[in-house]
Amino acid sequence: MQRRAFLKGAGAGLGLAAAAVSPAAFANGPNVRWRLASSFPKSLDIIYGAAESLSSRLNAITGGKFQVRVHAGGELVPGLQVLDAVQNGSVECGHSASYYYVGKNMAFAFDCTLPFGLTARQQHAWMVAGGGLELLRELFAQYNIVQFPGGNTGAQMGGWFRREIRSLADLKGLKMRIPGIGGQIMARLGAVPQTLAGGDIYPSLERGAIDAAEWVGPYDDEKLGFHKIAKNYYYPGWWEGGPQLSFYVNAGQWKNLPPAYQAAFEAACAEANAAMLARYDAGNPPALMRLLKQGVKLRAYPKDVLMAARKASFELYEEEARKNPTFARVYRNWKTFLDMENQWFKVAESPYANFLHYAK
Repeated sequence: MQRRAFLKGAGAGLGLAAAAVSPAAFANGPNVRWRLASSFPKSLDIIYGAAESLSSRLNAITGGKFQVRVHAGGELVPGLQVLDAVQNGSVECGHSASYYYVGKNMAFAFDCTLPFGLTARQQHAWMVAGGGLELLRELFAQYNIVQFPGGNTGAQMGGWFRREIRSLADLKGLKMRIPGIGGQIMARLGAVPQTLAGGDIYPSLERGAIDAAEWVGPYDDEKLGFHKIAKNYYYPGWWEGGPQLSFYVNAGQWKNLPPAYQAAFEAACAEANAAMLARYDAGNPPALMRLLKQGVKLRAYPKDVLMAARKASFELYEEEARKNPTFARVYRNWKTFLDMENQWFKVAESPYANFLHYAK
């Protein structure tokens, strides 16, 4: 009972915590100095920048009493070991994508994204008002972590391909850089998924070691130069319809924070969470226009690819739910919410957006 109350209380002020913060609350408070391990390089300025935003807002809100020093991926720990570092207390907090850790439990993907899952807006609704945050807090508590939504890229692109994909048959034997659950689905469709760090993708494409690669979207992809080698740019990124990033805090460190410091941290997280999506929504359109001017061919995935991928995705989820009780518990809530959201969005949101997109 006490554990459930803690889990609920830790997220009660999500997005509204600033209202509880008064500068006077920190006047006689302790000086808190934390280190944050990011999974991301500084060159990905929007994703990495979310942690910098958290740091600067905490410093401002608390008058310098609560400071967080941000470290890029690899500086303190490798980028894919952030959860472990926060869990064991090597660092007080971190910023990562929870689907990196599906090897520990596939249920971690719900804290980020799953193929054919929630959009960014729907993910936020599920976390805040649909029971997602409470369910995931219970999972993270098993790893000595309290997590907070820490940004979203919005729907991502479907990757760069050296040759055109005209049908499902063209995926057979195709070597593609795509990790995680998306990679598992591509494997079921006949492709050969590869897991490569960001810095290894371009040279692998260049020498033909891989035939295709996915990353994020135009703003980030342009910097990495994939368009110089693979001219076919596919959409949509069906495996990442609304990927959420998260801030992780060691549970012991969180418990030791005074309430006003906890409120300040939640407020700073909420600001960083909202700012990331806004920055991508503003940065992706002009980046895409620049790519098209350089000869990039924008292509939609064939319908048979999308239909086969969706079928394979939900078959995988049902298989996992039968053998993983934690996954099953989150999945049932998530799937019900997803189905309800889609019923609503197809009535108002999607028709309105589609009309605006194609109106002359």
